[in-house]
Amino acid sequence: MRIDIATLFPEMVDNILAESIVGRARKKGAIEINCHQIRDYTLDKHRRVDDIPYGGGMGMVMQAEPIYRCYQAVCEQIGAKPHTIYMTPKGSVFTQSRAAELSRMDNILIICGHYEGVDQRVLDRIVDEEISIGDYVLTGGELPAAVVTDAVARMCSGVLSSPECYEEESHFSGLLEYPQYTRPEIWEGEAVPPVLLTGHHRNIADWRHEKSLEITKEKRPDMYEKYIAQTGEK
Repeated sequence: MRIDIATLFPEMVDNILAESIVGRARKKGAIEINCHQIRDYTLDKHRRVDDIPYGGGMGMVMQAEPIYRCYQAVCEQIGAKPHTIYMTPKGSVFTQSRAAELSRMDNILIICGHYEGVDQRVLDRIVDEEISIGDYVLTGGELPAAVVTDAVARMCSGVLSSPECYEEESHFSGLLEYPQYTRPEIWEGEAVPPVLLTGHHRNIADWRHEKSLEITKEKRPDMYEKYIAQTGEK
């Protein structure tokens, strides 16, 4: 899979995605991630990519042409139109299920807005979907783009050691994850639940599922009700 990110701060995004699991996956070629400097595609001799908004208002708006030229360059590199995402608080809230769907695509281009936003005309021309990582506003789309990339990349083949690494996590199955424990067996007078020491895989799986139900019901009753409605389980 290849993910391209169009941004005014490529080093910021690239530094985040060069570390840990995603960084190792990039080095071994399990996934390709490229960060593009939008300023490289402007025709302005001062490398400006923004201007004042028509109709007045505070702040500046990113111009259509540099973003479009960056998009065209990516299209030429891959020989196809990438699935193009614009990170914006106005977008659909990002979910684990959407991350899984995106991980099955071959090429994704993520556009990071800045200032007061992006000229709507280029969004209408090239964007396939708008995504938000939550109901709040950040100074730019770089952190949201890194979040989406991380969530998508870790489900691509070869990034994690096996699908089980993410299939039992919170949200993947519709429930929150069960509690985890490691050594020592007793810490500050608190012991690991005995069932986890038995080696009985079926009993452990049942215990974990029950705990996932309990935790989801307590912390995310909306998720719990949806899960019960879909599965009929109680």
